[in-house]
Amino acid sequence: MSTNALGAYLRARRELVDPADAGLRVVGVRRTPGLRREEVATLAGISADYYLRLEQGRDRNPSVPVLEAIARVFGLDAEATQYLLSLTAARPRAPRRPRRETVPAGVRQLLDVLDLPAFVESRMFEVLATNRLATALSPRIRPGTNRLRDVFLDPDERDLLPDWEQALGGMVAAFRTSVAADAGDPRVEQLVGELSLASEPFRRLWARHDVKPLAGAPMRLRHPDVGLLELRREKLSIGDSGGQLLVVYHAEPGSDSARALALLGSLAAPIATGNRPAT
Repeated sequence: MSTNALGAYLRARRELVDPADAGLRVVGVRRTPGLRREEVATLAGISADYYLRLEQGRDRNPSVPVLEAIARVFGLDAEATQYLLSLTAARPRAPRRPRRETVPAGVRQLLDVLDLPAFVESRMFEVLATNRLATALSPRIRPGTNRLRDVFLDPDERDLLPDWEQALGGMVAAFRTSVAADAGDPRVEQLVGELSLASEPFRRLWARHDVKPLAGAPMRLRHPDVGLLELRREKLSIGDSGGQLLVVYHAEPGSDSARALALLGSLAAPIATGNRPAT
């Protein structure tokens, strides 16, 4: 991840703004994607030299009003604006020693009794604990795997997602939000580097610097045993657990997807108890 996080974010967002959307009249061919630096400065009411210093990392402590003015020029929503503000609050920190994440015992018990696919993931989208229904939904949802890596690099996981390309952008944006406080963490840098080398879609989406809240969303899965599932995915924060989230999939009661999810549970039950039917 860039040591000049503020400059990298400003440059990425500037290049994504359509000049017409910023109220500028476009004449002729523009060689620069998005807005020019001097255009951002003019629209934000600051000097071009000062904006250049921000992008180059020569001034990393702009005032809140300056950043909010730039956010308005870029058309950032509240979440993206807050992320922009957070980049100036970061201070160099000593590398943290990787620690083994522990899922609270009560949450593990909840996973066992919850009659819905559910698992716990870390800030880095690593699967820390799961229940049998989640693994029945996707065999890749198991402790030790990483949801971001699986979605981008595992063809079998891709086959489960009929809206794969649409889901990618949201997942990368949520990941950036999740690890924002871990800038410089070698594990984050290693994962981003691995995916950037192995996946062109990830590399392209990561360069956009999009952010979005870690929240629930509708999703569709095409399961090989029970067919198309239209589900909601909820992400619930687990108390004081260092950013761990409880992820739960559920369907509208009485719907075809709810019945298919119940069927999936019955198919998974013999496997979970070790009483596989004779063939």
